[in-house]
Amino acid sequence: MFQDILDFLIKFGPWGLFIHAFADAVIFPVPAFFLQVSLSIMHPQNALWLATYGFIGCLLGTPFGYLIGKLLGKSVLYKILKKEWIDAATNMFQKNGEAAILIGSFTPVPFKVFTILSGCLNFPLWRLLAYAAIGRATKFYVVGTLFYLYGNAAEGMVKDVSLYIALIAVPLLLVGVFIKRKRKRRKMEQEKLAESNPVVMEEKIREQTSDQTPSA
Repeated sequence: MFQDILDFLIKFGPWGLFIHAFADAVIFPVPAFFLQVSLSIMHPQNALWLATYGFIGCLLGTPFGYLIGKLLGKSVLYKILKKEWIDAATNMFQKNGEAAILIGSFTPVPFKVFTILSGCLNFPLWRLLAYAAIGRATKFYVVGTLFYLYGNAAEGMVKDVSLYIALIAVPLLLVGVFIKRKRKRRKMEQEKLAESNPVVMEEKIREQTSDQTPSA
C-alpha cells in the first residue's frame, strides 16, 4: 500500500516530495528520505531544489504533528509505528528534548515520532520548529548536495548519510548540552546564594568585577 502511495507521489516531482515531507512530519510512516533519493536519482541537476521542497514541507507539517500529540497523546503513535522507535524517542526526550529533536531529525526513526511526542510532553512549539529546522535542513541538503555534485553515483553514499551526520553531530550536541547544563547549574547556585545571603553574593560579584577590570 505504501509503495503505491510513493509511486503516485513520485509522478508529481518536487510537489510530491513536498506532500510526502509534510505527511512525514504528521502521520505517514515512511520517511521522506526515500522519495527524495528516488527523485534525485531521476533528476540530479534539481537535487537542491528537491531538498528545498522537502525541507519546507517538513517544517509546515511539524506544527500539525505537534497538535496531534497535544490532542490525542502518545497512543496514536503505537497504532502506526514500531514500539521500539517510540520507546527510544521517548527515552531521548526525557534526557534532553533539544538534543532528541536534533538527533531525531537525521536518524531512521520517522520524524513524526518527535513532532507528536513534543506535543504529548508539552515541549515548546517554537523550540521544536527551531531545532527541527536545523536538523532537517542538514539531512535534506546533505542528500541534495551529494546528488547535485556526484549525480547517480551518490546513491551509494546517501545510504549511510544518517550515520555520518550522527558521528559528527552527536559529539557536538553532547558538548553543547554539557555547557548549557553547567551554565544553568551555576546560575541556580548563584540565585540560591543570593536568596540565602545577599551580602555575600554582592561581595562575590564585586570581586569578580574587580578581577575583570584591567589594572592601570
